Amino acid sequence: MRHALPFLATALLAAPAIVHAAPAQATPPLQKSVEQAYPQLDYLFQKLAKEKDGITMDGQAALKSKDKFLPGKIATGLADLLVHLPANDPRLPGMLCDYADLADLTIGMANDTWGIYYYIGALHRLKQAGLLERAVRPATLETLRKRLDWRTFVRLPSYELIDLPTNYYGVAFSIARLRMLMGWEDGTSGEVLLDKMLKHYATYSGEYGFSDETDGQGRFDRYSILLAAEICERFIETGLEVTPELKALLRKSAEVALNSATSDGTGFTMGRSLGPYGETAMLEILSTAAYLGVLSPEEKEYAYAYSARIAERYMRFWYQPGMHSVDMWNGGRRTDTYRGKHRILGENFSLLHQLIATNEMWNRAGMKDVAPRQDLAAWLERTRPKFSLTRFARGEHDRALGIWRDKGHVFSLSIINGGQSQHANSPYYPLPFAHDVVAGVADSGYAHPQLMPKFTLADGSELIATAWMKDIEAKPQGAGQLVTYHQDALTRLGKNVPVPDARIKVETRYSLQPGAITRTDRYTPASPLDIRKLTLEFGSFSGGATVNGNTVRFKEGAVQAFEVGGLASCKAEPADGSLEWRAPYGQMQTVVSCASGAFSMREPLVVSWTIRYGDKQQ
Repeated sequence: MRHALPFLATALLAAPAIVHAAPAQATPPLQKSVEQAYPQLDYLFQKLAKEKDGITMDGQAALKSKDKFLPGKIATGLADLLVHLPANDPRLPGMLCDYADLADLTIGMANDTWGIYYYIGALHRLKQAGLLERAVRPATLETLRKRLDWRTFVRLPSYELIDLPTNYYGVAFSIARLRMLMGWEDGTSGEVLLDKMLKHYATYSGEYGFSDETDGQGRFDRYSILLAAEICERFIETGLEVTPELKALLRKSAEVALNSATSDGTGFTMGRSLGPYGETAMLEILSTAAYLGVLSPEEKEYAYAYSARIAERYMRFWYQPGMHSVDMWNGGRRTDTYRGKHRILGENFSLLHQLIATNEMWNRAGMKDVAPRQDLAAWLERTRPKFSLTRFARGEHDRALGIWRDKGHVFSLSIINGGQSQHANSPYYPLPFAHDVVAGVADSGYAHPQLMPKFTLADGSELIATAWMKDIEAKPQGAGQLVTYHQDALTRLGKNVPVPDARIKVETRYSLQPGAITRTDRYTPASPLDIRKLTLEFGSFSGGATVNGNTVRFKEGAVQAFEVGGLASCKAEPADGSLEWRAPYGQMQTVVSCASGAFSMREPLVVSWTIRYGDKQQ
């Protein structure tokens, strides 16, 4: 590989970074934005072929990242490039040789679960394109046949996953089907894994159709909404007919995606592992829904327009030409450890593959090179409900997602819990998340719980109201909506799992009104309780703060004011680039801190906050 792919390379390198506003110029067709993925892949291909295991990206030793999916991501990303080239391209023979060298280079590296799926999918695409024999040497292919196996993480004869979440049944099923298509096994195991996958989906999605990532602890996030589309994709990819039941689940996911859609190409805002993945999840859901015909013709047009803006945003905002990389780590951006900067090479390949694969799905849905509708904002305003409540679980504890659309903002009132390992992290708090208004902090812990009053008791216990929601209800309130629920205990912090502490219970009310969201908590002690301190913090993207009593006003940004009731005093200070106040897409500017000193809690205590915001800048 000696020459960069010529198409769009100049435009790609010159593309400026933007923030969150919708593009001033007409959004290009999805295909045109995604074409910019290929020069990026070509750069990475050349760099790998030249530097091999010494490759570095933005200071990271990219092949020494301990990313157990990386060999598969390399294989699939570079296969995307190879199958895109014309058969008579003079560079193809040399690139195939380089691919074979890289396969030999990575053959000894750890490659688990998703990495296996990525790798065998790449081999299948190369086989379909008639390139496999030239891209992978016979001895390497034989080694891959033995190693790219779902049995490495599924226990036989029970077909139980080995210490993995239930969604990995989908990965195992996909690998089994692809092994069959490669001629490496028959279809028996794939059928068993399919049955396991669908039964587990039904068990952990309950009556509402969205999968809990835990065994009933209530962790629902973008992946819970994405999973139905992923399963449908695996059916399409391996030649199975998608069942009516799966299409019905996909329709539910598509409804949430459309209700959450924005005119600027931003995506899901709640839960972990967001950044560009909060946006490509939308691409996967809507492209699959369009291909399978579960969208109306009008919905299809505007879902495509939204998808085109997501792809354009990836190229303008997430991709940084100076790095030759997606950037989820610099300029005030922050990810969870799972997507840490040490995984920079794999993140490039997986995201570019998602763009390419979803674009192909849109092409198959008849939208290749179609100019997107430019009135997306008006359509969303006209057709999507101002408020919707999607239930995830109901019973001993409730889980739900309220979506509030107002003044161009889309708030995701995510009333869930992160369960084991995630419950104390702010992306899983019951908050109204919205770009540039309220964001969680990846792997935040509970030292600074975003917008959640924290009780520190005399015995040192720290309590917040995050895990035990019951009786979630919503009803109209004036021009807006009222959402209520209660908890018979707060969460005692400090453990990997949420621990109920019934010394305090709470009733919570969210009032969603035009230009203002108010949360009111009524805390009631089971018996007189000594409190060492009560604190509340808000990391805001707005700047120029002034404080008058417990009201903070901002000169710049979407949030105009933040008002607090029930605490003794508040102050506002610049975030000053603090790592503790960074969102997936950028640095928060101001930290508001409110507190009350020691007191004896004998009667119910009401704590409230109001966020006042203006029109979203387009």
